[in-house]
Amino acid sequence: MTVLFISDLHLETDRPDITRAFLRFLEARAPGAEAVYILGDLFEVWIGDDAMDEMQHRVAAALRRLAGQGTQVYVMHGNRDFLIGQAFCRLAGCTLLPEGSIVRVENEAVLLMHGDSLCTLDEGYQRLRRRLRNRFSLWLLPRLPLGVRRRLARKLRNASQNQTRQKASEIVDVTPAAVRETMTAHGVGTLIHGHTHRPAIHEVALEQGRGKRIVLGDWDRQGWVLEADRRGFRLESFPLS
Repeated sequence: MTVLFISDLHLETDRPDITRAFLRFLEARAPGAEAVYILGDLFEVWIGDDAMDEMQHRVAAALRRLAGQGTQVYVMHGNRDFLIGQAFCRLAGCTLLPEGSIVRVENEAVLLMHGDSLCTLDEGYQRLRRRLRNRFSLWLLPRLPLGVRRRLARKLRNASQNQTRQKASEIVDVTPAAVRETMTAHGVGTLIHGHTHRPAIHEVALEQGRGKRIVLGDWDRQGWVLEADRRGFRLESFPLS
């Protein structure tokens, strides 16, 4: 059976072309797949399940239709939408996966991550990540007034974009040592992640032999999907229109 992996769609109302492309993907490409894994940043921003707009409701309904056809749908938090909760998952008919989940693909153990935790050279981002993702923050943020959440989301988004432009490319990419340590700790030979927007398949030298790291692409000028079946893994791009 076919399994599909995608990430970093960054769906937002200002990019209706990406939303249309994703809805077509769910209608035409995803049906018949055993599972679809969305490895973070499905949405550009998510301030809480209680603040869904019309576009987000349409996406949830489309995911639910796909799940109703027999395809299992899994969603993982990204750095933009880490407040997605169980209310959204119930609407979308999907399962929320924790970071660092191991799944079996054609009887191979595969580690799934969003990938931002692997960018260990970006110390400022990692400090911010720890502050936003600790237990207290995850409890508090959804309980703030909607207006406060919207202002905070805009501030964090603008700061992230400005800082990324100012940082060297190797700082905002994953750290090879972190990749090897993580794969070794989980005992896997294959890692799939997104976040960096640098789609590629890399060889990784592990103590137990050669492994591979597959980086999913972001949906911007084109869409990206990783297809896995008995023939192996194939990373493909396709036009949005």
